[in-house]
Amino acid sequence: MYKKILSSLALFFALSITTFSAEVPMDAKLDYNQGIDFYKLGMYERAVESFRSAIRTYPDYMDAYYNLGTVLEYLRNYSDALSVFKQMYMRNPNDYEIIYKLAEISNKLEDYGNSEKYIALIPQTSEYYEKAQEISNKIKAQTTVPERPINPPSTIAIQTGIYENILSPTGITTDKQGNIYVATFSDNTIIKISPDNKRTIFLKSNQISGPISLASDAIGNIYVANYNANNVLKISPSGVVTILVDRLAKPYGLHVCGDMLLITCQGSNSIFRQKI
Repeated sequence: MYKKILSSLALFFALSITTFSAEVPMDAKLDYNQGIDFYKLGMYERAVESFRSAIRTYPDYMDAYYNLGTVLEYLRNYSDALSVFKQMYMRNPNDYEIIYKLAEISNKLEDYGNSEKYIALIPQTSEYYEKAQEISNKIKAQTTVPERPINPPSTIAIQTGIYENILSPTGITTDKQGNIYVATFSDNTIIKISPDNKRTIFLKSNQISGPISLASDAIGNIYVANYNANNVLKISPSGVVTILVDRLAKPYGLHVCGDMLLITCQGSNSIFRQKI
């Protein structure tokens, strides 16, 4: 059984750093001890490099693998930590602590399918069985979609709520990610409200003048009816702003229909069609 110097939960030194298996080359031992020293000093990236160097010198250095994976997990570098623990699993597929670590890190990466596969490998006789079942229960709680009651035909389900303190809001639209975009007429700004209700300024530019209506298309472009500037702007998903249509008479309403943008123009009592 290999010796684990760093605890994966508390990152705490539990054993002496000077006892090694006789077959470990001296260069690998030196790199390994250097990794321990760097860790104690809080120089975690340097510790990672030292443990990696020890493994390059001695590819079966299980203590170095374990400590490398532990530090990477502590640094939230979960993908690399997972790769390290996989190397340990390949060398000893019956180590249930390592299998548990693979399940735990896969869960942190939201790779729930593989996490469950690792959990299934841990028998009830293992001391890690109960911990693994706790992860499994969390996965089930995260991935299970609650059944929604079917409303009778005469009932309309309405979700209520309010976004307050938005200065002179006018146009509004959404994207596929659930973000809400709101035009503020007097402030010449487009506000973005994310699904977690965080507000950011999506666009504030001298190109915006009296934004009164917004629309969005299937690939994430946002369109702005610039009432005072007599034009319609197009904002790409990467934030590039261009004038889609110019010289309109007070553009007001916007509607996307397939590959066409319909624009109502109050100043000319007309509806303008523009291919997008």
